[in-house]
Amino acid sequence: MDIGGTFTKSAIIDQEGKIRTTDKIETPKDAAALYALIDHLLKTTAVSFSGVGISCPGKINGQTGEISYGGSLPYLHGLSLKQYIEEHYQLPCCVLNDGKAAVLAELWLGNLRNIRNGAAIVLGTGVGGGIIVDGRLLNGSHFQAGELSFMVNSSDGADNYPLVGASLSAVKFVKQACRILGNTNEHDGRLVFAELEKKNPKILSLFEEYCRKIAGLVINLQAVLDSEKVVIGGGISSQPLLLKEVNKQYLKIRENNPLMKKTLSEIDIEPCCFANKSNLLGAIYELVNEHHDR
Repeated sequence: MDIGGTFTKSAIIDQEGKIRTTDKIETPKDAAALYALIDHLLKTTAVSFSGVGISCPGKINGQTGEISYGGSLPYLHGLSLKQYIEEHYQLPCCVLNDGKAAVLAELWLGNLRNIRNGAAIVLGTGVGGGIIVDGRLLNGSHFQAGELSFMVNSSDGADNYPLVGASLSAVKFVKQACRILGNTNEHDGRLVFAELEKKNPKILSLFEEYCRKIAGLVINLQAVLDSEKVVIGGGISSQPLLLKEVNKQYLKIRENNPLMKKTLSEIDIEPCCFANKSNLLGAIYELVNEHHDR
C-alpha cells in the first residue's frame, strides 16, 4: 500500500518486483477508516500473502513501525500499522517513509541500480528524498535521514533561515508561475510547462532560478555523500524540460566555481523510473529484505 495525501494505492507485487494488480481509492479521513480499508484489502483479495509493505508520509521507526508527524495526514501520528497487521493477520509487515520507498525502488529496479552511493530528491509540496550509502538505505539516528525539506538555506540576515522545503516546493513553483500567467487554476502544471516550451519570458527566469536551486541541492548532497548519481522524482519530474534545465544549471554552477569543478566529479542527474508506482515497489523491496534478514 502507498498511503498518499489524496489517494491510497494498493498492488499485489511479487518478490521480483512484478506488479500483478493495482487499485486506487481516496485516502481515508481518519484512523478507523484506514484500518477498515486495510481489513478490506487483506480479507477480500484472493491470493495468499507473504507479507505487507506500506509507504506513507511521516517519520517512521523502522523497528516498531510507529509513525510520527504524518504530514498531510495528521491522524497517522502515533499509529503502528505494522503492529496492527502482524497481530491481526500474522503477516510480516514493513512500514516505510514515502521518500525512502522511492529511493529503494530506484535502487532495486530503477536508475540507481548497482549504485553504491546515491540519492533521490522527491519534489512535491515539500522536498522528500532518500539516501543510499554503501548500497544500503540510510535511516539516520532518528529515522529522519533524507527529509530534505528541513535543510537550511542561507540566512537572509534577519535571523530567518528559509528551509529547502519551501524554496524548492514544486507546488509553490507551479502556483507562482500560474499567477504570473494569469491562470486561475494554480495547479495547472501542464499549462506552465507548455508555456516554458515556448520560452515564455514571463516565467522563464522563475523556472531557471527554481532549477538552479535544485542543482544547488544536488551539489550539496554530492559534497556530503560523494554520490555517483542523483535521481529526481515527484510529478514534476515527468517533464523532460525540468531535468534538462537542472542539468544545465548544474553544469553552469560548476563552470562558475573552478575549485568545485576541479574537486567534485561530475555526476549524473536523472529522473526516477517508476512515477506513481515507486513507493509501492520500494515498500516491497524493504519488506523482502527484512524478511530475508530474519
